[in-house]
Amino acid sequence: MTTHQPRTIELVEVAPRDGFQSISSPLPTADKIRVIQALVDAGLHRIEIGSFVSPKAVPQMADIGDIVAEFIGREGLRLSALVPNLRGAELALAKGVRELVYVVSVSETHNSKNVRQSVSQSLDGLKAIADKVRESDSNGFLRLDLGTSFDCPYEGRIGWEQVSRVLEQAIEVTDGLRLEVAFCDTTGRANPYQVQQTFRQIRQRIGGDAITWAFHGHNTFGMGVANALFAIQEGVTVLDASSAGLGGCPFAPGATGNTATEDLLFALNEGGVETGVDMARLLEAADLIAGLPGGHTASSLRQVPRARAVA
Repeated sequence: MTTHQPRTIELVEVAPRDGFQSISSPLPTADKIRVIQALVDAGLHRIEIGSFVSPKAVPQMADIGDIVAEFIGREGLRLSALVPNLRGAELALAKGVRELVYVVSVSETHNSKNVRQSVSQSLDGLKAIADKVRESDSNGFLRLDLGTSFDCPYEGRIGWEQVSRVLEQAIEVTDGLRLEVAFCDTTGRANPYQVQQTFRQIRQRIGGDAITWAFHGHNTFGMGVANALFAIQEGVTVLDASSAGLGGCPFAPGATGNTATEDLLFALNEGGVETGVDMARLLEAADLIAGLPGGHTASSLRQVPRARAVA
């Protein structure tokens, strides 16, 4: 399989979910809506809007229904939501969200600490959600995020063979659905060559045509942008990022925020890869996010003089 440079890439903005939930004190709903609107105005048309989880587990997501209601049904805007179980999937579908995101960690230890289930039990949950999506929508779409696809804070480096085994089981239980698979660098410890090998080996083994491939990176070790660029050379067409670098995983000690959308956009722009995102407006949205109380942000481009950043 030869590497290639794509002409276009879809960016999925994850600050409204992965980012907001990293802030412990609940944010006003109006502030969240204002930030999301700024992201949409910047040209980000795929938004991970939040998660349908118990408010007791994640109080930050207690207003997800109100936020979805503000944006659902807008032409050209694709909203997705993370669902941890069948109940979450039912709630999301009832609110009109047609793109569901489900997370399974490749690492048994991380999956246990994250969702208190074995990997096998999480795959059973995936099957239940897949069945629900088939029942609700003949053209159903499901996004599978495979956490700790490269490294686990408890088990160390994760080989591509382990990722492949979990993915193969997941493909069996989601047969017939439009499936998007994201390999997630949960700890941010992956390096570009590991990312390249993982995508290359698994796409050769499984076949790349029936699945849309995505990459979700963190920037803990400063490799977020480089990892994403190596991923798109291996057939990845969807990249997750969070404006201002907001985010972090409470079950991955030491992991910092997601790769900053603006940093990734700069690299893609410089390489001639089209995204449809306006840098000046994106930086305005990132400034709003950086101003949220309690958030931890990290972005290189926001430190550059603005005139040079948008040139």
